[in-house]
Amino acid sequence: MSNRPVIVMPDAVAVLTSCPCSALAAAGEPVPVVSRIPSPRPARFVRVERIGGLQQTVVSDRPRLDFHAWSETEADAHDLCARVRALVGVVPGVRGGVTVYNATEVGGPQWLPDAPSSQPRYAFA
Repeated sequence: MSNRPVIVMPDAVAVLTSCPCSALAAAGEPVPVVSRIPSPRPARFVRVERIGGLQQTVVSDRPRLDFHAWSETEADAHDLCARVRALVGVVPGVRGGVTVYNATEVGGPQWLPDAPSSQPRYAFA
């Protein structure tokens, strides 16, 4: 067994749920930003989900994250998604003690109505 320290990557979902949540609340729009769909389901919320990604180096990660924005209307779901998208674009920097080097969009907003609930939803990656 090696004596080298084991490096554990920070939880990208934890970092990217706290940043938009704080920024939305500061803008007067307190919307839950979560990693799991809450029960009961709020009228408006955002879910951040890691759907893959690769370790970039021995000390850096390149996670692939999906952001889903639910709301009461299609227009509001779109607008909430657009706000979160803008916030993710400015997330690079030190966030909660974790250095975020960049955020690259790999899939723009798309209309993705939630089949189980029929609730309007937009998503981006």
